[in-house]
Amino acid sequence: MATPADIDAVKREMRVAAAERRRRGLLSLPRSGEDLRFRFLTSIPTADHDAISAFWPLSDELDTRPLINALAARGHRIGLPVVIKRGQPLLFRLWTPGTELVQGNFRVMTPPPESPEVVPSLLIVPLLAFDRAGYRLGYGGGFYDRTLQKLRAAGDRVLAVGVALSVQEVPAVPRDDTDQPLDWIVTEREAFGII
Repeated sequence: MATPADIDAVKREMRVAAAERRRRGLLSLPRSGEDLRFRFLTSIPTADHDAISAFWPLSDELDTRPLINALAARGHRIGLPVVIKRGQPLLFRLWTPGTELVQGNFRVMTPPPESPEVVPSLLIVPLLAFDRAGYRLGYGGGFYDRTLQKLRAAGDRVLAVGVALSVQEVPAVPRDDTDQPLDWIVTEREAFGII
């Protein structure tokens, strides 16, 4: 049986390869952000005015801004993640079009501290790799896993949607007991729910 240290080592190695696949994919798919927006909006069930967490993309991530703007235009409250400190769940602050973002921890752009907190019922989750079982390889901080665990443990109905390029799919993501599964995966090519 694999130890947690073994799983961590495999994840570290997989992150390097996954980041390179994503980089190449972004170069070859310049409309991936628009395609993601279309797939998400035509596939993911949302209730009127759901609070939705999203993430402002880093330069090497899939462009989520077309999707974020479309969701805001439909009346959804959008929360962007804020890292409080290592080992803690994320919190989400309200973003609206025109919000001046500030740089937070890990180069992540966030709404300013005075923006109100949002508790999402749908989370749009970044990833480096995903599998058909709904598991994701993140950046290694465990922030989304802790956040999903907290929301689910509170009994809140929460839908977790991983967004990625199709080239980020792998046969199986190594996982341990702390890894939280996603409910949906949306790429520029397809959207599928996890059974």
